[in-house]
Amino acid sequence: MDWSENVVAPPKIKFDERSRKAAANRAFDPATFLETVAKGRVIFAFKKNAIIFEQGDAADSVVYIRSGKVKVTVVSAQGNEAVVAILGADEFLGEGCLIGQPKRLATASAMPDCSVMQVSKAEIQRVLKDEPAFSQMFVAHILTRTARVEEDLVDQLFNSTEKRLARVLLLLLANFGKAGRPEPILAKINQETLAAMVGTTRSRVSHFMNKFRKLGFIDYNGHLEVHSSLLSVVLSEKGRSVGLE
Repeated sequence: MDWSENVVAPPKIKFDERSRKAAANRAFDPATFLETVAKGRVIFAFKKNAIIFEQGDAADSVVYIRSGKVKVTVVSAQGNEAVVAILGADEFLGEGCLIGQPKRLATASAMPDCSVMQVSKAEIQRVLKDEPAFSQMFVAHILTRTARVEEDLVDQLFNSTEKRLARVLLLLLANFGKAGRPEPILAKINQETLAAMVGTTRSRVSHFMNKFRKLGFIDYNGHLEVHSSLLSVVLSEKGRSVGLE
């Protein structure tokens, strides 16, 4: 018997372009993309204080922080340096290349040892266009960063040195808000860096750090630990302090 006469070939399934893209999107995982070396994606390890990119370098990629912390600084034409951000794991930097910036506007350096993935401009443009899951994650990052910059501006314009320092310390925490327990700041942040971030002098930062410790908001045990109770300084009524000025 010729069994082939009784075998019915399965119908051919036609995928339109929308179905094809939907199938591809279901398989795409942003986390996997950012952990996998491939064309246009390279992972680098940097030692403490190493330069990831420098102000004035060609803006040809976006950097994703896999672990560690990165300090972002800007130097003025007069040689004055300002710390504009300290970024941690799962954050991006160097996004300016996507809006046509030809040169880096800031310097990024490792604080402790850190690991980053460099994604070429062409590759990140491709994935932003082709993968909605990545686009949504990236847009959320940009919006969060924008909100933080706005908060920093309001902080500089209206809040006291005391509140600005408290807010910086809280933002440096990796797990702030969990069960009200103290959390260590793994990267060693010196008082010069804190002063640059807050917009004050090192002596002023030292004064407030000592007061925060006396009030039980922070501890020094080989590393800096910040208690969630420090939030009371940030939330205190406008124009009032906790008696530190």
